[in-house]
Amino acid sequence: MKNIIVGMGEALWDMFPEGKKIGGAPANFAYHMSQFGYNSRVVSAVGDDPLGHEILSNFHGKALNCQIEQVPYPTGTVQVELDAAGVPCYEIKENVAWDNIPFTSGLEEIARNTRAVCFGSLAQRSIVSRETINKFLDTMPEGDDICKIFDINLRQSFYTKEILCNSFEKCNILKINDEELVLVSRMFGYPGIDLEDKCWILLAKYNLKMLILTCGINGSYVFTPGVISFVKTPTVEVADTVGAGDSFTAAFCAAILKGMPVPEAHQLAVDVSAFVCTRHGAMPTLPEEFITKIK
Repeated sequence: MKNIIVGMGEALWDMFPEGKKIGGAPANFAYHMSQFGYNSRVVSAVGDDPLGHEILSNFHGKALNCQIEQVPYPTGTVQVELDAAGVPCYEIKENVAWDNIPFTSGLEEIARNTRAVCFGSLAQRSIVSRETINKFLDTMPEGDDICKIFDINLRQSFYTKEILCNSFEKCNILKINDEELVLVSRMFGYPGIDLEDKCWILLAKYNLKMLILTCGINGSYVFTPGVISFVKTPTVEVADTVGAGDSFTAAFCAAILKGMPVPEAHQLAVDVSAFVCTRHGAMPTLPEEFITKIK
C-alpha cells in the first residue's frame, strides 16, 4: 500500500464521432503512471449501468488499479468533436457519477499511503466530489517527497475563483497552459505583465515547488524557485491531442519521483506527450524506450 500514486476525479467516456473511448484526466494520468511501473490508482465513481460496468472492465483489462465506487447516478460522458487541427471541443454532461465521489474508509486508507496525487478543477464542480478531494489532500502524508499536483484543466464554466484559490493553496505543483494562465490572471488581477512574470507570482504566492506552463506548439516551461527549464515542442503528425497533457504530467511526475533532474524530467514529458499526439485516444501503450529512461 505504500507509495501509491493517485489520479483523482472524473472517469468517463469520450464520445467521438467514430465511437467512444475511455477518458478523464485522472484515469489517463494513473494509466500512464502504471506504465512507468508505479502502484497507481484511479479514484472516481461510475454508475451501476452498462457504461459504468464497461469502464471497470476496461480498467481491469489494462491491469489498472482503481478505487471506483458505484453510485446512483449515470456514468459520465463527454461529447467530443475535433477541429481541423485535431484539437478537441467538449460538451461535458452534468450531475453524473464522478460528481458524487464519496469519501470512504477505504479511500482514507489510500490517502494515508499516497505519495503523489493529480487532481483538477473539473471534478470539483460539485460539492460532494470537491469535499472528497479536499479531505483526501488533507489526509495525505506531509514531506518534501510528497507531490500534490493540481492540473488545473479548466473546462467550460466549471470552475470558480474560490475553487482555484483553494486548490493553489493545497497543491505544491501547479500545471497550467497559456490560455488558462490568461484566464487565471484576469480572475486574480494580474493583467498587463508577461506570462513568465505571472508564473513567478503564482510560484511565490502559493509557495509552490514547481509550476509547469505548457504553450502548445510554442513549447513548455517548468519554473522552480530561481530556475526555468524550457523545451521546444516537437513537430509530429497529430492524430489527436486528447490525453496528451495528462501523459506529460504522468511522465514528468514519474521522472521526478525517481529523482531525475527537472530538465531531464521535462524533456521526457515532452517526448511522451508528443508520442501520445500521434495516436488516437488518451491511453496508447508507450514505447519501451520511454519506460527504461527512469528505471
